[in-house]
Formats: sequence, structure tokens, C-alpha cells
Amino acid sequence: MLKRIVIFLLLNLICLGMVHAQRITQFAVVDLPRVYTAFFRESRAVREYEERSARVQADIDRYTREITQLRSRHAEAVLQGNETEALRLENLINRRSEFLREFYQTRMAELEEQRNRLIQSSAFVDQIHNEIRFIAESEGFSLVLNLKDVQGLLWYSPSVDITDKLIQSLRTRSRN
Repeated sequence: MLKRIVIFLLLNLICLGMVHAQRITQFAVVDLPRVYTAFFRESRAVREYEERSARVQADIDRYTREITQLRSRHAEAVLQGNETEALRLENLINRRSEFLREFYQTRMAELEEQRNRLIQSSAFVDQIHNEIRFIAESEGFSLVLNLKDVQGLLWYSPSVDITDKLIQSLRTRSRN
């Protein structure tokens, strides 16, 4: 009888060991660009970027309208046969067009640089990584993948997408 109890206990221990050894790795996915868009858009730095972008666009629109008006005046001067005025306006149009081209290239490069600094801000990236770690640890995920960087991912269940949880968590912590 004692021999049967010992064998029974050993079999139970072996089964428990096998169950523990077969622990399934749980993974999650996060759509980081969506997180940046949803959460980061609410920050002061992004609002400043968007305001600057709107000011640049307003300037571009103003310069474009000015060039359009100059072209209309040029066409009128040509129709009236005023070659001197037409030549003066043509030179002015060329100078303003070149200025607009340079202005556009310079401002767009500045805006792109500012946008990249915002996205790569170490404080923001650290905040996202801390929140991902917190969610993963609290929900038992051992692996979290950036959905946009994973090549070869053919399918995933929406139940492993923690993007909405991450956005909500970031919003909650940013209010505190």
C-alpha cells in the first residue's frame, strides 16, 4: 500500500512539473503609430507643432495668392501691350516664385525635424515603454510586439491587441 501511495505521489509531481513546464508564452501587439496619433496629439508640444504648421501653411497660401494676383496683372499688361510693365511683373513673379519655393523647402524641413524630435522624445518613449511593461506584467504577457514592425505576422487575434489599453493608460497617467 505504501508503495502505491509513493508511486501515486511521484506521478502527481511529474504531472505537475509537466504542466508547469508547458506554460504557454502569451504575447500582445501594439500599434505604436496609432498610440502616437491618439495620445501624443493631446500634448502641448504637438499642439505647438500643429500651430506652427498652420502658420506656415497660412504663409504659403498668402504668398501663392500674391503670385496669382501678380500673374493676373501680368496678363493684363500683356493684353494692353505694356511691355515694360509686363517684363517688370514677370521678373517679380519669378523672384516671388523662387522665394516661395525656398520658403516651402526650408519650413517643411524645419517642421519635419520638429515632428521627428517629438516622436523620438526620450521622455515620451520612456513613458510608452513603462506603460507597455506595466500592462504586460499585469496581464501576463511575456512578449509585446510593435504591430507595424513585425514582418511575417500573418494573423493575430484582436484579443492580444493592447493598443487601446495603452492609450487609455497613458491618458489616465497624464491627467494625474
